[in-house]
Amino acid sequence: MNFFTNPLGLTHTVAAVLAMLTGAGVLLLTKGTATHRKIGYVYVVAMLVLNLTAFSIYNLFGRFGPFHIAAIFSTICIAGGMIPMYQRARIAGWLYFHYFFMNWSVIGLYAAFWAETLTRMNQGRQFWPLVLGASLATVTVGAYLVRRYKTRYLPK
Repeated sequence: MNFFTNPLGLTHTVAAVLAMLTGAGVLLLTKGTATHRKIGYVYVVAMLVLNLTAFSIYNLFGRFGPFHIAAIFSTICIAGGMIPMYQRARIAGWLYFHYFFMNWSVIGLYAAFWAETLTRMNQGRQFWPLVLGASLATVTVGAYLVRRYKTRYLPK
């Protein structure tokens, strides 16, 4: 499937790029502002479109595969970050849930970027080691940053 001439692939790609841009924006901008909320909602919609379209793409393995499992986890992260925010009056510590789940959503998105990019560039024997290495590096840096900045954004 040519991702740029197929409507499903194009939608998936546009949603991915939009999610990457807005995800970075939400992480870099001041939290809790109207801008944070607006960009955050665009991120959530882009991620939902990205995950929904992922379930219709089977050209890599011909069946349900690891990227579909990643889309399930991604959707869980979005729900885990957004539901507590909407239910903040009922959920003590809602900000912790929002902070960690949404941060891990963005980290997962960037790890998936490496996996997706490497599938397009390298179908050889080094595919999985490259994917695992790039994804592990992304997750390691992401985990460090999430822990480092949690005291800045979360109450003690």
